Amino acid sequence: MPKRILVITEKPSSASRIANALDEESKPTRMTNRRVTYYSARNGDAELIIVSALGHLYTISQVGEGWTYPIFDFKWVPVYQQDKSKKHTKRYVEAIKELGEEASEYVSACDYDIEGSLIAFNILRYALGEQTLPKSKRMFFNTLTDEDLRKAWSNLSDSLDYPTIASGKARHEIDWLYGINLSRALTESTKRFGDRRTLSIGRVQGPTLRFVKEREAEIRSFVPTPFWNVKAETIIDEVTYRLQYRNQPVKRELQAKNIRKKCAGKEGLVKKIVEKIETVVPPTPFNLSDLQKEAYRIYKIKPSKTLDLAEKLYLSAHISYPRTDSQRLPPTIDFRDILTRLCNDDKYVEYAKVLLSKETILPIQGKKDDQAHPAIHPTGKTSRKMPVQNYQVFDLIVRRFMASMSEPALKKKTEVVIDVNGEIFTLSLEEYENQGWRIIYPFHQLRELHPIDNLQVGMTIPIQRLSTRRQYTKPARRFDAISLLRLMETHRIGTKATRTSIIDTLSKRGYTYGEKLVLTNLGQSVASAIEIYCPEIMSVAFTRNLESRLEQLQSGEKSYDSLITEAIAALNPTLMRIKENERMIGEEILDSDNDAKISEKRCMICQRCRVVDSVYCERHQSAYTNIEENYPKWRIALGLNWETYLRKLMNVSVTGSWVKEVVDDILGRT
Repeated sequence: MPKRILVITEKPSSASRIANALDEESKPTRMTNRRVTYYSARNGDAELIIVSALGHLYTISQVGEGWTYPIFDFKWVPVYQQDKSKKHTKRYVEAIKELGEEASEYVSACDYDIEGSLIAFNILRYALGEQTLPKSKRMFFNTLTDEDLRKAWSNLSDSLDYPTIASGKARHEIDWLYGINLSRALTESTKRFGDRRTLSIGRVQGPTLRFVKEREAEIRSFVPTPFWNVKAETIIDEVTYRLQYRNQPVKRELQAKNIRKKCAGKEGLVKKIVEKIETVVPPTPFNLSDLQKEAYRIYKIKPSKTLDLAEKLYLSAHISYPRTDSQRLPPTIDFRDILTRLCNDDKYVEYAKVLLSKETILPIQGKKDDQAHPAIHPTGKTSRKMPVQNYQVFDLIVRRFMASMSEPALKKKTEVVIDVNGEIFTLSLEEYENQGWRIIYPFHQLRELHPIDNLQVGMTIPIQRLSTRRQYTKPARRFDAISLLRLMETHRIGTKATRTSIIDTLSKRGYTYGEKLVLTNLGQSVASAIEIYCPEIMSVAFTRNLESRLEQLQSGEKSYDSLITEAIAALNPTLMRIKENERMIGEEILDSDNDAKISEKRCMICQRCRVVDSVYCERHQSAYTNIEENYPKWRIALGLNWETYLRKLMNVSVTGSWVKEVVDDILGRT
């Protein structure tokens, strides 16, 4: 009788592909147990039973009853016991239990990351019993192609990937401890005032909310300053070119007027022509973050949607595993084979053949690496029919892959220096002499201004439409999902798999709204309350330090038990502080203490708590400070007195809303 091996996959579609790849005749038997599809495959002297989970079948639950905090006792339970909407997962747990009863060996064939490793481990430990763990092995693969899967089966590890499992387990448990305790604490603080909303905060959500709050404060307390852009135009061979004044920006109105007076009606003298060839290297292959940025920049596909689309492409074996930080493609990947397969697609055949004609095919390598997975790349499977957004993401990945192997582009840059009655202007011209990789990846559009053939030093050219337009400095832009994702990545908070969901949670909780992430009053109040009473939860350094310890756990430098103990020890004082100040936190969030509003300790504008030695709250005091600090710039630029300066600020569109409120208050009292 052949030995029976139970193979656990993460999703039904991956179970089907693995079964087809591992069956000796590529014809596994499709069967059901409790309406759960599984496959029986023959492989050598073994019968493989391939069955899938539906993502996580186990989750964390508190020990005991009650909706209170702090709570540090928890256990892992089937997800259907914790979430009624997932009662269908009970069939999967029971089916896997039954299918595993006669197995003598077990294989984790879930995606190779902390989530996939934990999914299989929990099923083995809780559904099948701890006695299965010593009999379990791990299957590692980057794509769901038959070749990759068969190679992975031939190279099974002798045991499960316990460091990765420990890291995933600890991350889930720490996130649960911080999330449930802090969210309950915030919710309890406002519930006493009759507010029934569920508020949330966590160890990654806190610093992310802080980023948005700080940017919002920067915008609302922004004081613009005037400057003048001096521009001119010239017409050469019936083509209009724009000239830039070299010493931009001009910071005084009188100086701008003098330049205009000096140059009006004059001709320009070409003093110098500088040409240089610039090499534009190909882009690196995609990691997940780069793919999300490009999909948003080019097609406005949200990061969370891009991840969803990429996972579907992976499950259909069109691309490699997408949850990777790597920008590198190792030489073990058969680039020629992938390009040969891409020749079957009319959209790529021309580019693929050019690359195949090269003696050596080497992609450019980025700086970022990932020990588990290479950069995202196509498998060579052609697209056929796909929904529009699926195809857009697939096309980006294929083109970026080929572009990374292509020749550099060569760009000719020309700067013309022009003297207009003693004032220096420049004319910048660019054109690509060799498009190189840009032909394959045509998403970096550049407005090319071709060099002028007969332009020579000593020539005079006409000056047209001289302008000295007053403009104003602008505040930083509000975050969108991509720029916030990039900042989270820079500060190393969250993971490639969780960052987009954290950003989405800010919107779901009512802390932000819109594609440009505008902070709501609730988001502002929650962030302010946390910063006052438990600032460590908003601290990037605190969260990054915890991330580093989780990474140490995965690399084997730290133990699971010590990390959980440290996390609880760090969290407990924070929760005690919240409990002691619950009423004041609720007041800060809801601004509900009406008796205190008439106190002299309240801001004259918004009735929030005053800053010491000020008539304003923290936000309006910061706006007032900016008003004072920027007045000298306005006085130098336009020669304005204080009151005229304030009235001007009210009429500039980019003046921050808090600044306008302060100005309105000052003018109302003068």
